[in-house]
Amino acid sequence: MRYCLSEFSIQSKRRLEIINVTGKVSGVIERSGIKNGFVNIWVPHTTASIAVNEHDPDLWEDILSVMEKIAPVKGDYRHNAKYGWMPSEQNAHAHILNCLIKPCVTIPISDGRMLLGTWQSILFIEMDGPQTRSVQVHVIGE
Repeated sequence: MRYCLSEFSIQSKRRLEIINVTGKVSGVIERSGIKNGFVNIWVPHTTASIAVNEHDPDLWEDILSVMEKIAPVKGDYRHNAKYGWMPSEQNAHAHILNCLIKPCVTIPISDGRMLLGTWQSILFIEMDGPQTRSVQVHVIGE
């Protein structure tokens, strides 16, 4: 069994944003030399997440719109009141959404390729941007 850890940065441009990172993850798997196993994509942040869904920017805007309805950016949150003097801490909505979406996904690898469905992509979800974020890619297998 082999293990490879790699990390890359993402620069978001908006408060709520979805960024396709499938190509970056595929590159890590290719460089690892691991042909069969699993890849775990981990976002070590409490206000960003990772998901697998369709590569469709219109759908991404729909997802962000629903996220805004579930946890409005300008909601009446105790977390925000607690840190009201720090504008960067007006992010309770992002912490709530992180609990719903989660900070990691695991995808099987066969013959050096992720077993994603036809329309599936790996999506980094920024919920408190714009920021520079890191994404960790753990490849495990043979």
